[in-house]
Amino acid sequence: MPNRLAHETSPYLLQHADNPVDWWPWSAEAFGEARRRDVPVLLSVGYSSCHWCHVMAHESFEDEATAAQVNERFVAVKVDREERPDVDAVYMEAVQAATGQGGWPMTVFLTPDAEPFYFGTYFPPESRHGMPSFGDVLDGVARAWADRREEVGDVAAKIVEDLSARSLAFGGDGVPGEQELSQALLGLTREYDSRSGGFGGAPKFPPSMALEFLLRHHARTGAEGALQMAVDTCEAMARGGIYDQLGGGFARYSVDREWIVPHFEKMLYDNALLCRLYAHLWRATGSDLARRVALETADFLVRELRTPEGGFASALDADSADATGRHVEGAYYVWTPAQLAEVLGEEDAAYAARYFGVTDEGTFEEGASVLQLPQDAGVADAELTASVKERLLAARDRRERPGRDDKIVAAWNGLAIAALAETGAFFDRPDLVERATEAADLLVRLHMGEGARLSRTSKDGKAGANAGVLEDYADVAEGFLTLAGVTGEGVWLEFAGFLLDIVLDQFVAEGGALYDTAHDAETLIRRPQDPTDNATPSGWTAAAGALLSYAAHTGSEAHRTAAEGALGVVKALGPRAPRFIGWGLATAEALLDGPREIAVVGPGGDDALTRALHRTALLGPAPGAVVAVGAPDSEEFPLLKDRPLVVGGAAAYVCRHFTCDAPTTDPADLAHALSR
Repeated sequence: MPNRLAHETSPYLLQHADNPVDWWPWSAEAFGEARRRDVPVLLSVGYSSCHWCHVMAHESFEDEATAAQVNERFVAVKVDREERPDVDAVYMEAVQAATGQGGWPMTVFLTPDAEPFYFGTYFPPESRHGMPSFGDVLDGVARAWADRREEVGDVAAKIVEDLSARSLAFGGDGVPGEQELSQALLGLTREYDSRSGGFGGAPKFPPSMALEFLLRHHARTGAEGALQMAVDTCEAMARGGIYDQLGGGFARYSVDREWIVPHFEKMLYDNALLCRLYAHLWRATGSDLARRVALETADFLVRELRTPEGGFASALDADSADATGRHVEGAYYVWTPAQLAEVLGEEDAAYAARYFGVTDEGTFEEGASVLQLPQDAGVADAELTASVKERLLAARDRRERPGRDDKIVAAWNGLAIAALAETGAFFDRPDLVERATEAADLLVRLHMGEGARLSRTSKDGKAGANAGVLEDYADVAEGFLTLAGVTGEGVWLEFAGFLLDIVLDQFVAEGGALYDTAHDAETLIRRPQDPTDNATPSGWTAAAGALLSYAAHTGSEAHRTAAEGALGVVKALGPRAPRFIGWGLATAEALLDGPREIAVVGPGGDDALTRALHRTALLGPAPGAVVAVGAPDSEEFPLLKDRPLVVGGAAAYVCRHFTCDAPTTDPADLAHALSR
């Protein structure tokens, strides 16, 4: 019999709807039930493409005996961290403070007042590797609740008090300047892996935001070391197993420092950020590899993650069925020499094995290899390589595909809109700009409610009940601003303004700080507030970037002041932890450069010079530059006001720091001005 999750929209919650555990969704009713029964709450947080979440579900939550133990002694609450990042953030902070580490599945025991008192992540069905069994944990917590209630209450109260007392050092007055950005570059250089690219050791995550900072820093200062770290890291990732050499797109992370063996789940946010990064790398260097990877990743997004409603699904699972029917990680993606030979024949299989680094021993499990592009594969035959890839991809398509989490997350769709709009514009792919526009239309139509308040998620054309958080407003505004610059449609600037006005009204605290949840959001044991990047730009730094761009477009002093206030935390954290505030550093680069405001005016119609100047403006490397294109004095973009045609023809105006260059009608002159 289905439990209370059967009517939820989250694919992750629906995966648990038939568990014998009597799950509740996060709700006041669940905590009321715990009070009525006088039992603790078991809070389990995960997401649909989380491998170990599936493992614990299969081992424990699908087990009748374990479920009976849970149902008798607890109220069980299941949360999709992607739907409720606020709940996830608050309790993850508690888990990390108590245990020194965190991760998913996250398992937390709470009082009926939602105060945490015991923590963990994955618990096995039997004790192993120093971990207690889940059954022992359930028994121990239940006995503590029954026999040592006062002690449990004291622990919970102390944890909540400690969390509430935490505060951030905002860096005092002022914004990050040359000194802080130089220190951040030095810090990244110290942590750089000169052998394999990226920063630190294993596991290794794509450092998208830090690399954006390096590209912008190089564009502003000419620092060759910054560019080289970005180039080498992007090449290492693109040649590694973390990149899908057949179908495009990146896996979540690499379990080793050489980028060979990935954790195979593919997330929308990673691929949106990396698609845009490689497009920007191409803009900076003209690299053929960067162009190929940007386009292949964009095509992956459209082919694999686009939903019938026009938005983009959240993720593809790591697991799928292998040839024997077992569900295992990576089954869809890995190859043995025998499997190559079965598809390609012996001769072409030998070539493919050399080209993709497939060995008899294997680079993954059970003699299978993850496809990569080793540096020593020898000279490639372009025609044969294309044929091999086509045949392998066709054979792979006949395998069981990984599951897809079809929910639309507003923030991540905002990132995808920005990536597809720019990639389409850079590489003359109007179809990609159309896909970005369709996703933006969906967000306006389905996610923006009364007063432009955002819903965090939707699925199958139905908006979810959870309110948008700061990253939703910030990333969607970023997507809309990028789309406005690419398409010349000022309505996207207007929609971005609606969202950013809500940021100013609902998310700003004293001293320029930002909260992750709105002033009128559900009250949790602590109001989440985190300026550091994780898998995506933090809501805090993403908001700073969008506010700064909107101010450049409109001249709004309130939005620029808010952006500068938010960047105070980058002044404090940038020199100390540059890997974890990369988008804040990238935004600081834009602030130091202006950012530049580029207005392209044209006579209307399909004017060749207008198109050339517009394209040149979009390809300018100046950090965070904003672009408006349209007719002189168009009402759609404030930057077009008082910008006349020159001798009746198209012209471009470049301004920064309240000073404007003379208008130019020559794309080469415009390119030179933007590269200064």
